[in-house]
Amino acid sequence: MSPMAAALLSSHPKLIPTTAPPGAAAAGSAFLLLRSRLALAPVRSILRPDSSAPFNRADWQASCAILSSKAAAATGSSSDKPPSPSGDPPAADTEPDIDGGGNNHRPPSAIYGARTSLDPVSNLPRPLTISDLSPTPMHGSRLRVAYQGVPGAYSEAAAGKAYPNCEAIPCDQFEVAFQAVELWIADRAVLPIENSLGGSIHRNYDLLLRHRLHIVGEVQFPVHHCLLALPGVRKEYLTRVMSHPQALAQCELTLTRLGLNVTREAFDDTAGAAEHVASKSLRDTAAIASARAAELYGLQVLADGIQDDGCNVTRFVMLAREPIIPRTDRPFKTSIVFAHDGEGTSVLFKVLSAFAFRNICLTKIESRPHRHRPIRLVDDANVGTAKHFEYMFYIDFQASMAETRAQNALAEIQEFTSFLRLLGSYPTDMTPWGPTSSSNSSPSPSSSSSSLD
Repeated sequence: MSPMAAALLSSHPKLIPTTAPPGAAAAGSAFLLLRSRLALAPVRSILRPDSSAPFNRADWQASCAILSSKAAAATGSSSDKPPSPSGDPPAADTEPDIDGGGNNHRPPSAIYGARTSLDPVSNLPRPLTISDLSPTPMHGSRLRVAYQGVPGAYSEAAAGKAYPNCEAIPCDQFEVAFQAVELWIADRAVLPIENSLGGSIHRNYDLLLRHRLHIVGEVQFPVHHCLLALPGVRKEYLTRVMSHPQALAQCELTLTRLGLNVTREAFDDTAGAAEHVASKSLRDTAAIASARAAELYGLQVLADGIQDDGCNVTRFVMLAREPIIPRTDRPFKTSIVFAHDGEGTSVLFKVLSAFAFRNICLTKIESRPHRHRPIRLVDDANVGTAKHFEYMFYIDFQASMAETRAQNALAEIQEFTSFLRLLGSYPTDMTPWGPTSSSNSSPSPSSSSSSLD
């Protein structure tokens, strides 16, 4: 072995043993040749075997043979494309390697749609679908936040309040928003969990249990509904009103008071209804959505603040792949979910007692059917077989997991529950709110719970 090869091998003991077997000089020279030819190539990863493992001559020779073959291949013409692993010739229309790692990601237009100058609606990003979740776009400097709906939705405004100056990513389903965070397409997700008038959003409770994301914050956003139509359309010409079912229910009395003899038609979301009216040029149809949706889709506001109750607030949760560290210097809230086996309501009583004994206030109790065991059978020789529904219980309580009383409460609950999971311990949104205003502007983000995330 040459002195240069010996010096190189001795400086990398975990790559190739310093004591090479006889006849290995050619393989060592091949390694040097490969290193010199690929010195400028980006390093992906280096396998560093455990130096404590016994030396295996056969493995060492096989590794040197692979290095020699790569060194020989590097001497070929740079214009020739290497064959595919299956032996087939490379395709002529292969997409360029954008990130240098062999992963051909689709350009942003493949996800958000092409922009045209003919239709202003098409300038807006379209919601993500399941088919869009395969590529991983390059990470930018701005925080990417997924929400359900289209631009102009209340969820988009809530995402902007939770994370100012973020890059909002619309998704067509709640499930897609969860998966966008899990697959690193988005950094966070902001999704509604309950409304002061409509109650809980059960779908998101089920998805919290199905996915492994963590609640890292909450934000309360006031809902301010407007009646939108195409420019020049008058209320008396309307025959139909479209919006989300909850929005239609929240404006039922006001629509009647306005004297509108219209049919109500449910749509996926409020901003989506406004987009549909604008894109289809429906002059006999109005939409119930936000004032921002009117600006985005070129609609006029026929009536402002048409919600029946001025104190209409939706609570959103902020989801991330990793939890945050709980603290005690500000109010925190903790969310858990648990299940029990065979003891009926007595377990729920024990859970409530664990919190009451430690003076921990509960802010939310929600029950959802147990998906894997929806019905429990109880045999009784006198009356036959009784059937009881099985439930998962979701609880929010005002305490941080950094507090000893919260830790002791969960330790006690775990003793008589068959399943217990911590969904998140996060700062409470202390933003004051009152009856919604026509500006529909969110309060200052300085008091939002996102400051600790």
